[in-house]
Amino acid sequence: MTSANAAPASTHDTVHDVANRWNAAAATWNPDALAALYAPEAVFFGGRPGHAVGYQAILGYFVSYAETLRSAHMSLVEPCVIELGPDTLLMQGHADFRFVLADGSATSSTLRATWILARRQGAWQILQHHVSPTPEAPPIR
Repeated sequence: MTSANAAPASTHDTVHDVANRWNAAAATWNPDALAALYAPEAVFFGGRPGHAVGYQAILGYFVSYAETLRSAHMSLVEPCVIELGPDTLLMQGHADFRFVLADGSATSSTLRATWILARRQGAWQILQHHVSPTPEAPPIR
C-alpha cells in the first residue's frame, strides 16, 4: 500500500512491540497483564458475542477464558499501519492465533484484526481491538 499517511518502519516496530507484550501476557494466559495493555476507555470486539468497553469489561473478557486456555500466541500477518497522528496508529491485517487449551490440546485460528494504538504518557496502549473471521462470501442475500 502506498499512501501519504502510510506509516514509517518505526511505527511497524511499535505495533510489533505491542504484539510482543500481548504474547508475553498470553503465554501463561494472564488476564491482568493482558487487560493492562488496553487504555482505560478501550473498546474490544473479541471472540465472544458482544463487545467489551473499558478496562473492567476487557479484564472480564480475558478472565472468561481462564478455565479454557493455558496459553495463546498471536502473529500479525502483513499488517498495514497508518499513522493517524503523532500518538495514534491504526493497524489492520490478519492475526494467526495459536492456542493451548486447558486439556493440553492445541488449536489455531486466523482472523481479521484491527487495532488503534494510542501513546499515553510515553506508553503505547490498545485503544480499539477488533478481531473477526473472514466471511466465506459477501454478506449480501
